[in-house]
Amino acid sequence: MSLTPGHLFLTSLGRLRLIGFLEGVSLLVLLGIAMPLKYLAGQPAAVRYVGMAHGLLFVLYVLLVVAMAVERRWSFGKTALALAASVVPFGTFWADRRLFH
Repeated sequence: MSLTPGHLFLTSLGRLRLIGFLEGVSLLVLLGIAMPLKYLAGQPAAVRYVGMAHGLLFVLYVLLVVAMAVERRWSFGKTALALAASVVPFGTFWADRRLFH
């Protein structure tokens, strides 16, 4: 399945892949842009807004992983890997390629 917008909303796996991608990007933006702005440039607003968006995407990702695990009867190991991927930079991109195909 490709990451084309037309296919992403049609299936629960497509929605998980989309949210996983957005969650991964938001984590990278939070760690790579917003945090340095806060601590190196004294601009805490970036962390406030990016952190809020990332938090929402993180919760959606976790809920979708759990829903997919139940729907597709994933093993505990696969589910745990998918959940762990959300806390590691680039982890959701790895999960998309290795777990969600």
